[in-house]
Amino acid sequence: MAAHHRQNTAGRRKVQVSYVIRDEVEKYNRNGVNALQLDPALNRLFTAGRDSIIRIWSVNQHKQDPYIASMEHHTDWVNDIVLCCNGKTSSSLSGNKDSIYSLAMNQMGTVIVSGSTEKVLRVWDPRTCAKLMKLKGHTDNVKALLLNRDGTQCLSGSSDGTIRLWSLGQQRCIATYRVHDEGVWALQVNEAFTHVYSGGRDRKIYCTDLRNPDIRVLICEEKAPVLKMELDRSADPPPALWVATTKSSVNKWTLKGIHNFRASGDYDNDCTNPIPPLCTQPDQVIKGGASIIQCHILNDKRHILTKDTNNNVAYWDVLKACKVEDLGKVDFEEEIKKRFKMVYVPNWFSVDLKTGMLTITLDESDCFAAWVSAKDAGFSSPDGSDPKLNLGGLLLQALLEYWPRTHINPVDEEENEINHVNGEQENRVQKGNGYFQVPPHTPVIFGEAGGRTLFRLLCRDSGGETESMLLNETVPQWVIDITVDKNMPKFNKIPFYLQPHSSSGAKTLKKDRLSASDMLQVRKVMEHVYEKIINLDNESQTTSSSNNEKAGEQEKEEDIAVLAEEKIELLCQDQVLDPNMDLRTVKHFIWKSGGDLTLHYRQKST
Repeated sequence: MAAHHRQNTAGRRKVQVSYVIRDEVEKYNRNGVNALQLDPALNRLFTAGRDSIIRIWSVNQHKQDPYIASMEHHTDWVNDIVLCCNGKTSSSLSGNKDSIYSLAMNQMGTVIVSGSTEKVLRVWDPRTCAKLMKLKGHTDNVKALLLNRDGTQCLSGSSDGTIRLWSLGQQRCIATYRVHDEGVWALQVNEAFTHVYSGGRDRKIYCTDLRNPDIRVLICEEKAPVLKMELDRSADPPPALWVATTKSSVNKWTLKGIHNFRASGDYDNDCTNPIPPLCTQPDQVIKGGASIIQCHILNDKRHILTKDTNNNVAYWDVLKACKVEDLGKVDFEEEIKKRFKMVYVPNWFSVDLKTGMLTITLDESDCFAAWVSAKDAGFSSPDGSDPKLNLGGLLLQALLEYWPRTHINPVDEEENEINHVNGEQENRVQKGNGYFQVPPHTPVIFGEAGGRTLFRLLCRDSGGETESMLLNETVPQWVIDITVDKNMPKFNKIPFYLQPHSSSGAKTLKKDRLSASDMLQVRKVMEHVYEKIINLDNESQTTSSSNNEKAGEQEKEEDIAVLAEEKIELLCQDQVLDPNMDLRTVKHFIWKSGGDLTLHYRQKST
């Protein structure tokens, strides 16, 4: 499913590429649920929240699996949803200066009100998109809004701890209710607009008589702060209340006893001696899933360890965009220590957990910083060589594998000749990077750095005609260079000095500044020392050797490698270096100081 937002490219900020590592079907809310809407006619509940996904559930208690479907258009928290106009939206309203946290529309569709961190209520006529008024009074974020049927009165709940009743005709607040000890984040009201149901940060849900605020009933107490509520209006008075919190499960609480409770006069108007809640257990629970709350990027800059709200630890592969292993309830810090390797790979991506899932972001500034050898990455080449691979470049090619513009067609027609084995034309169009693929359901997001989303699509959908066209408009040049033009970035160079160790007794050399790939292994520097410095005199004596020796050049190179390791030691900060270590790892873990890296060599004592 794709979502695209047009914008003038001339004024566009730097574009980043993000993707989400997740299951193909995310059936369970992964994080707090910010929004609820109940459709009593179809017996369906709509939920949306911090994992960016809108889900539809059956509220039929006899159904074993209540999940019906998901709608995935968003890339960030969904703060509110409204069912209106038979499921169709017909107008776009602008004017809010800050993030909108609440929306309400009356049943007749004549008024829409929004609340935000501006601390004011903004009122529009959705039929003409005209701004009608701005209502001031709250001293903090307006988190909940309700309108009566004809759009003349509005109820608002705020993080300032108050509920306010507004007259839109008089354009002012006509009553203020202080029911909760902390912020009021959710409101519902009965059809007659006489009783308000409220919940918030204190986790308590009250029913308050708007005509007599002293009459209020504590319905229940949730296990987490209340974010949203939705009345079951299948009967009057309402038989139940759906409640969403900062946890991922959604609970249904019965209201059947509340009317007898009111009639008895045994309501909660004495704060010194509060009565117990009407309900202690929910009637129905729509189970939520676990949310990732902690992560650690391992030294190889490819794998990530995470811990979720159930204290389960998991091991992920950023490159292949998948979970590798569920480790269960193990000690997170111990697992990090256990998987530590003394290897340095530069940072080339960032991680975000705000949706409760791993969102990986690639930025032009450092996306191509990490080079590794194919063997170190666990990839094999058909010719048996060990090429150097750029992790960010390979990943971008995998994410856009289905985009036709990235495909390489055969140069000659004869390369596409008939396959005589099966009589079919052999398809030799090259796609992706040739080493790995990411799951086709992976969501890919193009967005401005620190700004709005430009285009969201699934990896597999980039081959579609419309998606392909929108990608042409959206994909930045730095991604085009790698995926379409196949221009891989240059290797990272590292400057260093090479000197004899003080214990060798050798004369200090002229301090020439050397430069090499930061992936160069220590053994190659040892070979250089052995061949070019230690054996320099011997080499000068054998310059007139016969042509017969050329046949043994390869053997000579192999001999030098063996002899170098046998006879030479390379040190940094007086620590003997492992020949398999590369220069960037030496600089990061052993040199650990400013200025250019300095290496010392000496002959091993026999």
